[in-house]
Amino acid sequence: MHPKTIGLVAHTGKAGVADLVNAVAEEFARYSMSILLEKETAAIAGREDGQTVPELGNATDLLVVVGGDGTILHVAGQLGDNIKPIFGLNVGSLGFLTCANSNAYREAVECIAKDRINFSQRTLLEARVRLGEKQTGKMIALNDAVLSRGELSRLVLVRARVNGEALTEFNADGLIVATPTGSTAYSLSAGGPILDPESGVLVITPICPHVLTNRSIIVAETSIIEIEASDPDYPVFLTLDGRPPIHIERGSIITIRKAKKTLPLAALPDVSFFSVVRQKLKWSGSNV
Repeated sequence: MHPKTIGLVAHTGKAGVADLVNAVAEEFARYSMSILLEKETAAIAGREDGQTVPELGNATDLLVVVGGDGTILHVAGQLGDNIKPIFGLNVGSLGFLTCANSNAYREAVECIAKDRINFSQRTLLEARVRLGEKQTGKMIALNDAVLSRGELSRLVLVRARVNGEALTEFNADGLIVATPTGSTAYSLSAGGPILDPESGVLVITPICPHVLTNRSIIVAETSIIEIEASDPDYPVFLTLDGRPPIHIERGSIITIRKAKKTLPLAALPDVSFFSVVRQKLKWSGSNV
C-alpha cells in the first residue's frame, strides 16, 4: 500500500509536540505528499483547516499518530468502522504500539514515502450490551474490554460464557477480555500471558481473583464471550481501551467478539514485536 494522503494526529499535551508536528509535515512536503491535520494538532502547530479524526479517516490513506500508545488507542476508538492504517511516532518512552521514536522522524517519513513499512493486522474487539430487547450499537476496542466496580473498592461477581457454554463465575476485582495487542497492557499487569500480536486468540483474565484457581484462559478468536453481572447489590462498569466507563444495569449481558475489521498497525522493517518485548521487559537472557 503506497499512501497518497497522510493524516497527522498528535497528543497536544506532550512537550515539544508543536515543533515536531511542523517538522514532520515539512518532511512529508519534501516528498510531495499531501498532509491533513487533526483540529487540535493544527491549532497547536499554528496551521489552519484542521479536521476531526473521523473526517481524517475518510480522507486519508494512512494516519501518523504522534504521541504514545494511549494516543493510538484514542485515535483508533474515534475511527469507528472507517479503520485506517496507523503509524505511531513515539514521544516519550518506547511503547508497544508506536513504531519509531520522534527523534527518528526523518527516517520514519522516508520509510512511509518509499513504501518501506510493514503492517501487522491487529485484531479488534467488538462489544455490545443487551438488556431485554434493548441493545447498544457495537463498540470497538484495540486493547481490551474491562469489567470493574469503577471507583468502588469491592469485588465484582460476573458469570462468563464462551460460545453459550458456562465458563465460570468470577469473584474478582474485575475481568479483562483482551486482544493479543492488549495482552501486553492491563491483562499482563493482572498476570495474563503475552500473546503474539497475530496469534489469532483472545484472553480472559480475572483481576486479583478471590478464588486462586481462577486463571487467565485463552480462547479462539472466533469465540463469542458473554458476561453477565450477577451481583444484585452493586453496579458494574464496562471500560473499552480506557475510555470513560459505561454503567452496566443489572441483568445486562455484555457480548464480546472479534470485530470484522482489523487495524493495520505499522512497523519499521527492522523492528519486530519480540525485539520490543525484550526491550520493554528488559529480557536480556540468562545471567548464568
